[in-house]
Amino acid sequence: MSYEDIRAAASAIAGRTGHDRHTLAIVLGSGLAGYARSLPGAVEIPYEEIPGFPLPRVAGHGGSLFSANVGGHPVLVFSGRVHTYEGWDLDDVVFGVRTAITAGCGTIVLTNASGGCGDGLEAGDLVLITDHLNLTARNPLTGLNDERLGPRFPDMSDVYTTALRSVALETAAAAGVELKQGIYAWFLGPSYETPAEVQMAKRLGADLVGMSTVPEAIAARHMGASVVGISLVTNLAAGISPVPLSHAEVQETADAARERFTALLDALLPALASA
Repeated sequence: MSYEDIRAAASAIAGRTGHDRHTLAIVLGSGLAGYARSLPGAVEIPYEEIPGFPLPRVAGHGGSLFSANVGGHPVLVFSGRVHTYEGWDLDDVVFGVRTAITAGCGTIVLTNASGGCGDGLEAGDLVLITDHLNLTARNPLTGLNDERLGPRFPDMSDVYTTALRSVALETAAAAGVELKQGIYAWFLGPSYETPAEVQMAKRLGADLVGMSTVPEAIAARHMGASVVGISLVTNLAAGISPVPLSHAEVQETADAARERFTALLDALLPALASA
């Protein structure tokens, strides 16, 4: 996807929503697809009606963009994302995030479902991502760099913005929602990780393993946006879980945790939009 493609998508969103600029964007992971419709003044735009947008192919992931009013600020809510394991190029995987930033969003909130491998983590925990490990050897910045999007060699020393992590922790505490912290390791998928791979990731410092988020975070930082990542532990990772892993388990845990997760987002999004 080119810079012109991204600009065209952002222009289409402005035309459909009546907002030349949005303040913040959030990408909803597994189990949260319906959250966008609960927000004040939500306007839905199916992805297929936005030029260049790829369509999710995974059960449990929506396929619409919403514009809503959060704390008096216009925000974009992505109900569903595409993944590299579906066969999409990384340019497609990060297209939505790049479009949101071009549409004015200075902060990107990335949510996901993950396997837990860190000490003390349990299924159902909400975890604030502090950093990541890219274990796929893939990067959305590979290839020619367009300086209109960002620098050739962007700094990644504070991908998940420290100041906004503090806002998230304070907001969660005030809302009475426990929010742990941890490092997320990106595996390509779609097969779940082997017990040996989980142990490798854990020894490298990972607390969470999953199949998304990292390319979006890299692309967002490339464009100068701030990033907040929140992961829902939907299962203990292979070799730690006493039972075989399944997508059904992921969905069941995500459904059970939805009320706590949405309570956190209800408090956090206005705070981030105002930060």
